[in-house]
Amino acid sequence: MPTPNKTRTAILAARGSVTADRDLARLRAAITAFFFLDGFVFAGWVARIPAIKDQTSASEGALGLALLGVSAGGTATMMATGRLCRRFGNHPTTVAAGVLFAGSVALPPLTHSALALGLVLLVFGTGFGALNVAMNSAAVDLIAALRRPVMPSFHAAFSLGGMAGAGLGGLLADHLSPTRHLSLLAVFGLLLAAAAGRTLISLPVPAPRDGAGPAAESGNAAAEPSPGAQRPGRARWLVAVFGLIALCTAYGEGAMADWAALHLHQDLDASAGLAAAGYSVFALMMAVGRLTGTALLERLGQTRALIVGGTTAAAGMLLGSLAPTVWLALLGFAVTGLGLANLFPVAIARAGALTGPGGVAAASTLGYGGMLLGPPTIGFLAGWYSLPIALTTVAALAAVAAMVAYGTRNVVRPAGN
Repeated sequence: MPTPNKTRTAILAARGSVTADRDLARLRAAITAFFFLDGFVFAGWVARIPAIKDQTSASEGALGLALLGVSAGGTATMMATGRLCRRFGNHPTTVAAGVLFAGSVALPPLTHSALALGLVLLVFGTGFGALNVAMNSAAVDLIAALRRPVMPSFHAAFSLGGMAGAGLGGLLADHLSPTRHLSLLAVFGLLLAAAAGRTLISLPVPAPRDGAGPAAESGNAAAEPSPGAQRPGRARWLVAVFGLIALCTAYGEGAMADWAALHLHQDLDASAGLAAAGYSVFALMMAVGRLTGTALLERLGQTRALIVGGTTAAAGMLLGSLAPTVWLALLGFAVTGLGLANLFPVAIARAGALTGPGGVAAASTLGYGGMLLGPPTIGFLAGWYSLPIALTTVAALAAVAAMVAYGTRNVVRPAGN
């Protein structure tokens, strides 16, 4: 029969476990909110680019140079954010970056020249890059505590936020000026950042359960080694490998965003409305794939999920780029979205599990570089050959991601497994 002291200890332990689980749930909701904020605010800005182009009287070339401010600010900030996360913590850095990102979206409609637009977009891009690194680093900490591969659910929130932001931007474009729309967007973003940030600041970084790293593999696959299980040089090499997978994935996302509609309209004679559905189908199925990603990863394990996802995306994009009819092309785009859905989240999560915020920053920088590289590469190849042939490079890089994952399937496992 248990003594009163033992009974009291058991009750306190049970209460502590319930409290810890509640705190983890609150952290997960707060981090999810920042991912949604990221997609929602960025898509709202993109929806008003045509109006801001007219407002600044910028030519296509001048606008293109100004838009590079987002890319330059983002890529220049990502590696520095990794260091900020290590110094100040992932949670405070996430909140600060979210506030900067949300607040700066109100600046572009206040400009009246391409030069001024480019300068404020440097600030906007800085917030975007910093938020992506910090919130992914916070997500990696939570995954280690939950011991479940839930990173796809966070990126699903980003995808859903992007769809909501783009849809709302389209609805408001004819009713609100860019200044009023983006100012309201900034206010909403700041309120959301404040609400979610209060939770992040008030709760400590969760400790990994059982003193181990996140469960990177499930089923028959081996578990992801904790950062200490890898030598520093080897860990950096593995981060580069996962960064390459992220690059291959983001290349496809960037290419689809800029070229899918034109391919359907120009090469397959789709109407303007049907052509616009090309990227929407891709984005929708990517969101669906991410919403179901945790269950998929728990069933297959992360390595096999990378291999299956890359192979599926390669097959889908070959169909989408070379199909003779619009409907087959749309089917191919949908399959591509499903295949690519979880490659980027898994790559970022595994890089973060190896070396912390620095790994997230390095893999994110490579991935973001792929998103920047995709659209112009497709354009150059389309000029030299044709747009359908150029789009097959998306399939080629998806296949490369699958081959890299397969080639390193044993390297990422700890010894003895």
